[in-house]
Amino acid sequence: MDTTILNNNVNNTSSLVKNIKKKILHLFRLTNEPVVKVYHGYGNATQMIVFGHIFSLSPLPRKKYRKNFWTNTFALLRSFMVVRVPGALVRLTWEGIVCEATTAKDGFFRFAWSPGRDMLPGIYRVQVEYFERNNGEVNVLAIGSGSVIIPHQNQFAYISDIDDTFLVSHSSKFRKRLYVLFTKNAHSRKPFEGVVNHYQLLANSYTTKENPNPFFYVSSSEWNLYDFIKEFTRKNNLPEGVYMLSQIKRLSEVWKTGATKHATKFMRIARIFEAYPHQKFVLLGDDSQQDPTIYTGIVTHFPGRVVAVYLRHVYEKNISDVRELIKKIEAAGVPVCHFEHSKEAIKHSYQIGLIEGNEEVPAVGKV
Repeated sequence: MDTTILNNNVNNTSSLVKNIKKKILHLFRLTNEPVVKVYHGYGNATQMIVFGHIFSLSPLPRKKYRKNFWTNTFALLRSFMVVRVPGALVRLTWEGIVCEATTAKDGFFRFAWSPGRDMLPGIYRVQVEYFERNNGEVNVLAIGSGSVIIPHQNQFAYISDIDDTFLVSHSSKFRKRLYVLFTKNAHSRKPFEGVVNHYQLLANSYTTKENPNPFFYVSSSEWNLYDFIKEFTRKNNLPEGVYMLSQIKRLSEVWKTGATKHATKFMRIARIFEAYPHQKFVLLGDDSQQDPTIYTGIVTHFPGRVVAVYLRHVYEKNISDVRELIKKIEAAGVPVCHFEHSKEAIKHSYQIGLIEGNEEVPAVGKV
């Protein structure tokens, strides 16, 4: 048989198999095309930082949100159906600046660069390429775009946990946490009553809606849940912000979601403090996991930088330990609000001057 015909048959068969595989994956809302996932980055007047992942298998963006048990369960599983690309070459381009890096073993990349000029507050678009070099030639495999947020230097900035701080998650109850995670979606999950009102008041106090106070969402939830969390905050009108999540997990680790070592959370918060050395911060969390311990450490390591700590009371068993940590924070001169309902936190924010106006608390309905 003619070798040309044989090669053509092999290529045609290979292409057919690839197309069938791609169609099957698309039925399950997955893609095996290379993907550059770029997350919201942050910066200041002299430095910009952005991060992301490279995937060879990843979920397609969710378009519909149905109240169907199996649809929501599979959507959650799909977010953990990722194949990460270690050692991938990535290149960032921004206004003529080019930076190159190699992904870590979990496919994660991070760029930090000086823009070469003083940057004004705002949102700046960046582009990241996943590429390979063959005999000196560059072959771009995938392109992703993202944003770097340079916040306004307002009076206060806010660092908030997510689970059981504004998103009802039942973190201390293993079975209930997994049930809610698997059966609900970004539109059917609920925020705590009044929390949206509180966060909006904080975001817009002493400033304008065009120049809101910056929010950083730092959580032990994994990067797998980035799109879910972004859509939840958008759907519920929570302040736009920078998300700093935990190391991405594989499908076999889905039952461990949220069970990341909390020491990394301290490091992520510390990086924010270091990026904004003249900024005053407010910390918002809950008492179900390690927020009281982490926030006590932040207050100790960055004296004079934290103006208030808010802890939602959702867990009773370790209440004595939490109260001891609260005493340490207050001994450092930082007021703490340990509350059950957001209307208590709102009242406290008025009293200590985080929110403009008098101490009268607006009516808080279900948001």
